[in-house]
Amino acid sequence: MEVKRDSYLKQLIERKDNGMIKVITGIRRCGKSFLLFTILKRHLQESGISEDHIIEITLDGIENEELRNPKVCFQFIKDAMRDDSNYYLLLDEVQFMPRFEEVLNSLLRIRNLDVYVTGSNSKFLSSDIITEFRGRGDEVRVYPLSFAEFYSVYDGDYDDAWNEYMIYGGLPQLIEFKSERQKENHLKNLFENVYLKDVIERNKIQSMDEIGILVNILASAIGAPTNPTKIAKIFSSERQMSYTNKTISNHIDHLSDAFLISKANRYDIKGRKYIGANLKYYFTDLGLRNARLNFRQQESTHIMENIVYNELLIRGFNVDVGVVEIFGRDKEGKRVRKQLEVDFVANQGSKRYYIQVSLEMNSEEKQNQEMNSLRNIPDSFKKIIIVNSKSKPWRNEDGFVVMGMKEFLLNEDSLEF
Repeated sequence: MEVKRDSYLKQLIERKDNGMIKVITGIRRCGKSFLLFTILKRHLQESGISEDHIIEITLDGIENEELRNPKVCFQFIKDAMRDDSNYYLLLDEVQFMPRFEEVLNSLLRIRNLDVYVTGSNSKFLSSDIITEFRGRGDEVRVYPLSFAEFYSVYDGDYDDAWNEYMIYGGLPQLIEFKSERQKENHLKNLFENVYLKDVIERNKIQSMDEIGILVNILASAIGAPTNPTKIAKIFSSERQMSYTNKTISNHIDHLSDAFLISKANRYDIKGRKYIGANLKYYFTDLGLRNARLNFRQQESTHIMENIVYNELLIRGFNVDVGVVEIFGRDKEGKRVRKQLEVDFVANQGSKRYYIQVSLEMNSEEKQNQEMNSLRNIPDSFKKIIIVNSKSKPWRNEDGFVVMGMKEFLLNEDSLEF
């Protein structure tokens, strides 16, 4: 069953023949290879590009082991180009090749070659785009299926699709599995034997037990502010284990580099500055997060928050957690400083949206709790509350937009209401 991933194809089409290396990054098994070798290749063929002008190389396959040699691979590509018309190179899992940056920089000098590469680790790709490609690397980040993509091929109604997506996430391969046991076992095996093993081996991590526990802590704490110091105290008090702040910070970076988790910085909205402590962490795929916890911890509010965060990233926003500082009175009447939280501050160019995520707002107390931080933001950017319902967007008396999760997820222009 094929899922149309039109937004990613559109990004690649916009970059076609732009003289830059198109670098397709993302977590393993999110569909990068399918995007490259099926969706993009089909588009090229439908655009009139002949088969012999599309060069395909998959470096993670044993059949192409010799092409992991940089010089052999470069010569193979050169030999495949037999005339002066345009050629298109589709190169999968480029991090398997040593010195791949040199190869790609050399390919940039071939004027009739348009290069598309995939990789699964940002240490090898995203950071090197700037330093190694001298501004000639163009990244397209691919995510697991958004809910809209998942729902487009789901055989059932919205409610069933939503419940399944909250539990099993959006890795494309799971669409083919019919039973819950299949899905659960597949996700558990993937996390343990692919994702975590990959992080441990790539970064030569010796403390395997510690990073496994760290993953569990982060999985249990999605949407909650945390930092290495807090985590170190958990190891010390609950596990009687020594795990330094620096090591924890490094291991979190490794998990982020492998696209397993994302960090959301805290932003002081009134002070217009970032607050260094207590970041929030979200999982790129909730199915993997839930599998790590044996599908036990299903807190609807935090899972909703994670889904909204991922959806905003998919739509190309830069996303922070907002903090609004106010002054109030304590029980004794003393003036005290308080910090209110805005779930997300989403920025894209000149656009900004303040977004709260709420399971429900069925009482005046709950409404005030969700709206108080928005009411104290001293600017006129749009303020949105997303609730777990299928209701259409409407504006309340404060001018805030209230919309159901269904509208937010299935309408790519929902924030423009």
